[in-house]
Amino acid sequence: SRNIRGDVPAPAPANPNPLSAGLGGLPQPGVRIRGCRWPRRRGSVDCPNLEFEYGDADGHGAELAELYSYTEEPELSTNRRCFEEDFHAQVQGRRWLELDGAQQKAYVMRLLDGLEVVNRDKRLKVARAILYLAQGVFGDCDNEGDVLHWSRHNSFLLYRLGTFTAFLELLNMEIDNSQACSSALRKPAISLADSTELRVLLSVMYLMVENIRVEQEMDPPEWKTCRETFRMELSFPMHTEEPFALLLFTMVTKFCSGHAPHFPMKKVLLLLWKVLLFTLGGFEALQTMKVRKREELGLPPLPEDSIQVMRSMRAASPPTYSIELVEQQQQKRGHRSRRVRPLMKQDSLDIYNERDPFKNDEAGVDEEENDDVDSGIEGELDLMERDAIIPAMPAQRPPIERVSFPKGLPWAPKVRQKDIEHFLEASRNKFIGFTLGQDTETLIGLPRPIHESVKTLKQHKYVSISDVQIKNEEELEKCPMSLGEEEVQETPCEILYRTMLYNLPQYMIALLKILLAAAPTSKAKTDSINILADVLPEEMPITVLQSMKLGIDVNRHKEIIVKSISALLLLLLKHFKLNHIYQFEYVSQHLVFANCIPLILKFFNQNIMSYITAKNSISVLDYPHCTVYDLPELTAESLEAGDNNQFCWRNLFSCINLLRILNKLTKWKHSRTMMLVVFKSAPILKRALKVKQAMMQLYVLKLLKIQTKYLGRQWRKSNMKTMSAIYQKVRHRMNDDWAYGNDIDARPWDFQAEECTLRANIEAFNSRRYDKPQESEFAPVDNCLQSVLGQRLELPEDFHCSYELWLEREVFSQPIRWEELLHYQ
Repeated sequence: SRNIRGDVPAPAPANPNPLSAGLGGLPQPGVRIRGCRWPRRRGSVDCPNLEFEYGDADGHGAELAELYSYTEEPELSTNRRCFEEDFHAQVQGRRWLELDGAQQKAYVMRLLDGLEVVNRDKRLKVARAILYLAQGVFGDCDNEGDVLHWSRHNSFLLYRLGTFTAFLELLNMEIDNSQACSSALRKPAISLADSTELRVLLSVMYLMVENIRVEQEMDPPEWKTCRETFRMELSFPMHTEEPFALLLFTMVTKFCSGHAPHFPMKKVLLLLWKVLLFTLGGFEALQTMKVRKREELGLPPLPEDSIQVMRSMRAASPPTYSIELVEQQQQKRGHRSRRVRPLMKQDSLDIYNERDPFKNDEAGVDEEENDDVDSGIEGELDLMERDAIIPAMPAQRPPIERVSFPKGLPWAPKVRQKDIEHFLEASRNKFIGFTLGQDTETLIGLPRPIHESVKTLKQHKYVSISDVQIKNEEELEKCPMSLGEEEVQETPCEILYRTMLYNLPQYMIALLKILLAAAPTSKAKTDSINILADVLPEEMPITVLQSMKLGIDVNRHKEIIVKSISALLLLLLKHFKLNHIYQFEYVSQHLVFANCIPLILKFFNQNIMSYITAKNSISVLDYPHCTVYDLPELTAESLEAGDNNQFCWRNLFSCINLLRILNKLTKWKHSRTMMLVVFKSAPILKRALKVKQAMMQLYVLKLLKIQTKYLGRQWRKSNMKTMSAIYQKVRHRMNDDWAYGNDIDARPWDFQAEECTLRANIEAFNSRRYDKPQESEFAPVDNCLQSVLGQRLELPEDFHCSYELWLEREVFSQPIRWEELLHYQ
């Protein structure tokens, strides 16, 4: 690999925010950065097609395994010992699996009684025994399947007996434990020992939520009833005034503020994500709710299910950088010649070659080099052998490259009402000389082709739920008296937004702070928050093997944090958008104000293929494998080898989530699209196209499409294969000028007004729906003296005690000046 140089300017934020100092990964204006070409490995220039199926979460066993860090492994045996010491004292000569249902209930009830003792150490032992039950009594099991089965069985049993409520009370006690907070603040280095009680409590709660959330075909009917009851308890505040998710959000902000550095943040974030997934619903539930809501609003059905369409799409070949080396050698030998290559489908994303995305601007824009060299077999050849074999390349192309793209486009085209209005306005100005406002029916005086165009546009017109909600909001603002109060359905999403509303900016900033600290491109800084409190052992490693194991554990820990934050942010955005567009816009705007857009670009400004194929896992140490099998001797070679998976599921999942969040923040927002342009996101995003996964490529192409018209004609001219890929894979907006638009739309003053107008609409919505009713000018006034004097007022208790004194001081001793009344006539 060789070093290259490039400039990536970044605008100074208008308002200082907590994340502005932490975005050092994106270079500031005028600062040159040094990069490195991707290492070329023999036979691996082109990424293979990744057999990845996107979903709400990974497999059940993998999600449970990610709860534990490898440094926590010794605590598994501690939990088992705490359980067996108590269990064998109560039930002699029998195992947990041999007890019937009534005996298991009786024992669990006895354990729950032990949680109410005053002694802290005794409470912890009982909590560990309950954690061992939730972990599947692995000491009595022979294989991983049995452990997972008994973990689910015991989780349902624990929930029915009120364990979750008991642990919620203990969690509240630990959060308010000022002694533990002050002790952690005084320590120079925080380790696992500082969060022991919290980790045990959160682990039990996570196992219960995850085991009960996951549905399986063989579940008995009483389990399904338990699942619905548990979902209702978590969604709607039962014993407190807030849902459970809000308590976890509070833990996140308390941790980021520095008041509780010992909180095990990975477990908190995983639990928060799974609680939101359980209470609000996953992607399939979202699609069902969207279909139902469109029916209620009288809108036509959806043209397709986006996730299903993307699953049927195939990935395109990514750009190849290493062909430059071939061309350099051919130029040196003086035998570079044009060759005729067979016609083929243009389903490649700059498959031939392109300049490195980080070249200097002085050398020209990010250009694709000439496409007369067929690079389809680049990954199969060694650099030294290529000259002799190149003429035979077309015959040796792997057969998978010959698969043609399905006929027709994968998406139904869409047209907005605003697009039809703009089209008619331009047509009327051209042919008639005046406009008719928002009238889309009157076509008198327009040529026949315009009639046909309008007919075609109306056939593909798509009215979103958001359009209806915005229109209803405008009417409610205009006519507050005649339309009356809006009926708001008490859904879990609505309750969550209402409780999050006033602290929502702090929640978003805290999540982005942790995401910044966990990003692989972040540099360690003294002022950054420490997210490793629940992974660092008390005694630091002293051997090379221990250091390697801890290094893998730390990297895995960060990856899991990125996965949970990206997933929960995406869930919040999608559910709030479906519930009400201005709830979504409120969250989006605070994410943008907290520098979420450059933060995500900073995340992708790395060797993304290395991140997706990272081997930061030790499969023999993963739960539940490590509980039922003897641990083999670990060596440096076995740790370096990692697993045999083609890619890391959680990392690819995180990348797609972050791309989806970036799409949601920038869609139809010109000001935010310009942020992508100013931060020079195009080369960063184009490198992400190296990952041959259709869904990830689609979201990258969407982000490139929205900024294409701002990148200039030269960029479009030299990136025609990327433009072709956008045309093939991204949904069409019929009269969208993305491929040839002028820069007239890029006026900065319009963008500032756009954000301000949106902010005003959001504040009006929040004020109307959620502010407590004040003394409004529309409120009825009681002018009857008798009824006003007859009203019973709530007076404080101390007033009753001092009433006579008050009467003497304020009434009897004060002279009545009747003449003052004359001044008010």
